[in-house]
Amino acid sequence: MKLIQSRDNPFFKSLKRLAESGRERRKTGQTLLDGVHLVESYEAAFGPVETLIVTESAVAGGEVARFVEGRDVVVLADALMRDLGLVDTPSGLLALVKTPRANVAVNRKKDAILIDGVQDPGNVGTLLRTAAAAGIGQALLAPGCAAAWSPKVLRAGQGAHFALAIHEDVDLAVFMADYEGTTAVTCLDGATSLYAARLDGPVAWVFGAEGQGVRKELIEAASLRIRIPMPGAVESLNVAAAAAVCLFEVVRRRG
Repeated sequence: MKLIQSRDNPFFKSLKRLAESGRERRKTGQTLLDGVHLVESYEAAFGPVETLIVTESAVAGGEVARFVEGRDVVVLADALMRDLGLVDTPSGLLALVKTPRANVAVNRKKDAILIDGVQDPGNVGTLLRTAAAAGIGQALLAPGCAAAWSPKVLRAGQGAHFALAIHEDVDLAVFMADYEGTTAVTCLDGATSLYAARLDGPVAWVFGAEGQGVRKELIEAASLRIRIPMPGAVESLNVAAAAAVCLFEVVRRRG
């Protein structure tokens, strides 16, 4: 057990760079997981993590202490963990891991979720979590999305990353042109009600940025335009909520 209390410690500085810089995560091929559930999910998929980091207060007792019992850990002063700024409420446990890579190619014959320009880490993580829960096996992210393997997206995904083949910086228009199923996008103009639309066979769902939605070129490329009936007093849904409605309508139909 190694205790780190100084901000000048080289290992802490390396954690700080990983926490703050996507470039650093890409360069090192590493990322950080926060929380027992996320670490357990990673280990179930890939085996033991490289390094466990625990706060002084967490190692003293509780869920984190029980999880790391008998394992070699690095202990950080609580103030240093807060300084990393990974999440608003640190769990007291971090894991330093190799960033997983999709071990299968993009499949143009299977269900997919396509994410276009969604920049909020919480939304990207929730979209991935919703897709995994609905039984979708692959996620394609266009350039401009929040990085799928950033700590905040991982935290929001709650382990969904390890059930998906995640492909980043994908040209979604090219994928849609070659897709051997229905490409569906949510929009208002010329759209069919979700509950009346034909959704037979594989479906690639396209969900867009929080403000402007899906890009016009992708709307025009889609084979099906979908609107979610909303009889209430609001005109739109959060992108993650809209995805949940659409994906689980397909789950309901498939029974």
